[in-house]
Amino acid sequence: MIEDRIDIELLKRFEEGLDPLSPHRSKIPARIIGYGEISTIFEIQDHSQQGLAFKRLPIFRSRMEMDQYEELFLEYNRLLSEDIGLHVPPYGLVRIYPAGGNMVIYNVQEKLPADSICNRIIRDLDNKSIVNLAICILRAMKKVWLFNASQTRKKIGLDSQISNWAIAGGMPVSNTFNEDTQFIYLDTGTPLMRINGVEQINPDLFLRSAPSFLVWLIKWFFLDDILDRYYDFHLVVVDLIANLYKEQKSEAVLLLIETANNFFATELAEFHLNPITLKEVRSYYREDAFIWSLYLALRRFDRFLHTKILRKPYQYILPGKIRR
Repeated sequence: MIEDRIDIELLKRFEEGLDPLSPHRSKIPARIIGYGEISTIFEIQDHSQQGLAFKRLPIFRSRMEMDQYEELFLEYNRLLSEDIGLHVPPYGLVRIYPAGGNMVIYNVQEKLPADSICNRIIRDLDNKSIVNLAICILRAMKKVWLFNASQTRKKIGLDSQISNWAIAGGMPVSNTFNEDTQFIYLDTGTPLMRINGVEQINPDLFLRSAPSFLVWLIKWFFLDDILDRYYDFHLVVVDLIANLYKEQKSEAVLLLIETANNFFATELAEFHLNPITLKEVRSYYREDAFIWSLYLALRRFDRFLHTKILRKPYQYILPGKIRR
């Protein structure tokens, strides 16, 4: 079990000596291995923690908030793996109570080889192979929406961009993808679940990493739209396709639109989904890139205010430059 591989005492020392501005310069160094729009994934440079990937969530102000997150996280992962049939990496959670600032939960997953992550894999694929890979991901995603359709109370959300998927064992030797290829869904740390239409995760938790002067704006203009998209199969697929621009694979966009629309008309005909258009994908990507670029720029400004002007600690690890 992954919990047996986590050195909790070392993790406490890591948190005490962490330099969020330069994690590699911490008392126990960390190496960044991946960036999300909000969080950063890293490995701790200690031989005892080799093979583990860490995501740090310094967002909790009470043990009750931690209890609620952990309960939701475990149920979300259980539903994905047991009831829905998606593959997820082995995972664990560790609580840390620093002397100052927010309480911290470390989300720990088994670290997968970099060349098994799908956004790395597609860099070397031709368009036909990208289409075959996308069809496999669409079939994995379909399991979630079939589950949602079977429920009257509970709905599961999914962030299905290409970097959130990996292939067990890496690229197949045959360079082909089929029903035997095991795809792994990685982004289980944001447990998106609604019961009777009510979001179960407290969105205020994740807004705590946003600049205080920006929180009201995000809640007012963006938050509902951002969360709603993860429960809408059409928009989740638009996001998947639009992500190809970010991954420098724009030449495959039209083919994937055609593939997705054919998938909607055949394997998802019972959902009566509207076809995706190129105009929609381009518009979605421009809006999405603008929102997240602005958000990251303002977080960096907030870090500057804390560290250079107010001379206060800044507790979040920000992503480096993200190519879009």
